[in-house]
Amino acid sequence: MSDSYSDRFSDLLCGEGSEILSGESLECSSDIDSGPCVDESIAEFIEDERHFVPGVDYLARFRSQSLDASAREESVAWILKVQAYHRFQPLTAYLSVNYLDRFLYSRRLPQTNGWPMQLLSVACLSLAAKMEEPLVPSLLGLQVEGAKYIFEPRTIRRMELLVLSVLDWRLRSITPFSFIAYFACKIDSAGTYAGFLVSRATEIILSNMKEASFLEYWPSCIAAAAILCAASEIPNLSLANPEHAESWCDGLHKEKIIGCYRLMQEFVIDNSRRKPPKTLPQLRVTIRARVRSSDSSSSSSSSSSPNKRRKLNNCPWVVDDDKGNSG
Repeated sequence: MSDSYSDRFSDLLCGEGSEILSGESLECSSDIDSGPCVDESIAEFIEDERHFVPGVDYLARFRSQSLDASAREESVAWILKVQAYHRFQPLTAYLSVNYLDRFLYSRRLPQTNGWPMQLLSVACLSLAAKMEEPLVPSLLGLQVEGAKYIFEPRTIRRMELLVLSVLDWRLRSITPFSFIAYFACKIDSAGTYAGFLVSRATEIILSNMKEASFLEYWPSCIAAAAILCAASEIPNLSLANPEHAESWCDGLHKEKIIGCYRLMQEFVIDNSRRKPPKTLPQLRVTIRARVRSSDSSSSSSSSSSPNKRRKLNNCPWVVDDDKGNSG
């Protein structure tokens, strides 16, 4: 890497803020004025979101089994459990998965026992937490909720640097949460149900992150579909038509929104049939020991009880961040 890490860190703090709006005011405000400035900002988000998603053939790699969809699903499920355990913001979980997907698109992991994917998940979650959370647990404290391996902090930090390098230090991503409050106001201009629409859409977005099928759609499309799904649960808004969503803002595409909405509805209905509604306490399982007392005791864990976790201290492939093959 030609630039020093200190220069890159400075860019991370200051550079991206001037290029891309954080979207926090749009996410948190329940009474957004749909004025020209807001419309233009949302249109700019839609124009720029292509730079913060994997390439168009990413989903095809899962369908061809070039990438392991089940490993990705397991990693996303773990991230969601840790997000609930630590009560992180939904955006933190989404960013973690976004970093993971963008990394996997650009760099292939070693095929060894699943621990590289776990290490990547921990590193992506750590980076996302540092971006969004006011209080961030220790690197050991993140490795809870069924983590199969325990990594030393220095190993995780090296993996974080590799992720930052692969992502070109572009962490302030555009996500569905950049759009949902704005889209909620498009459906409910009076703001009567805005709180429910945003909350329910957020729940729908998180519940579908494990599904690789949604990788076909960009954040604005996912946000529009999620708001439409949430509106369909309110009698006064149930007639909201996906075909009209294209008119909400320049850059939206009707066919993509309809396709994403229909797919989302299928999973919403399927989830409601298979299990009761999710609540945070269901995800907060019993706390187990975070660190094993010695390497010897942890090295035998893989062949014993599934409740034990292996401690990995040395991951040499993480250091060489300039020789990876594109996946």
